[in-house]
Amino acid sequence: MRERGLASIEQRTVRITVGRQALEGDLGVPAHARGVVLFAHGSGSSRFSARNKHVAAVLQENGFATLLIDLLTPNEEELDRLSGEYRFDIGRLAERLIVFAEWLAAEDATASLALSMFGASTGGGAALVAAAELADRVAAVVSRGGRPDLAGEALERVLAPTLLIVGGSDEVVLELNRAALSRLHATARLEVIPGATHLFEEPGALDEVARHAAAWFETYASRAS
Repeated sequence: MRERGLASIEQRTVRITVGRQALEGDLGVPAHARGVVLFAHGSGSSRFSARNKHVAAVLQENGFATLLIDLLTPNEEELDRLSGEYRFDIGRLAERLIVFAEWLAAEDATASLALSMFGASTGGGAALVAAAELADRVAAVVSRGGRPDLAGEALERVLAPTLLIVGGSDEVVLELNRAALSRLHATARLEVIPGATHLFEEPGALDEVARHAAAWFETYASRAS
């Protein structure tokens, strides 16, 4: 357990079985949590993504539990590094997110909390597909520099309020997000961070992402718990 400000946050590593595989995740649950956010990392990344960990820490400080999970096994990660075989397998990633969502629904510490999703890069597409499949169970979705276009026809089935956050200098992804926004029937907004590139490495850019995500989940997820 660690202390952040006045709130204690229980941190632990979990192992979740998916088929014949076991994937590890980092669960953080603040006292009196108001919701839980399941993270979907992008291609070439893992639950140790510094950017997602930064956003997760801010969300925890704002009263949200977080689960950062490896979407690929070590063997799959190695194959993906060599061939890119799995990074665009959105169906596989979304299926695993659904398993993780079911685990959160059965876990004592999170069972009573409204579920939201935070996806980055290709994980944004996977999070939206999972949200479409779990339409009555996902309270909100945030995508950071995401590829919502990879969600395909599932975009039109998403019911959860969705925030698309894109860097203003990430021109190709920005256009893909603008096109995806027009296909979303749910409450949705595109938030552009001026001057930010795809990885939001510019000073203050990631803090802006975290601030917008926290406000979105505050609006649409905390009241659903």
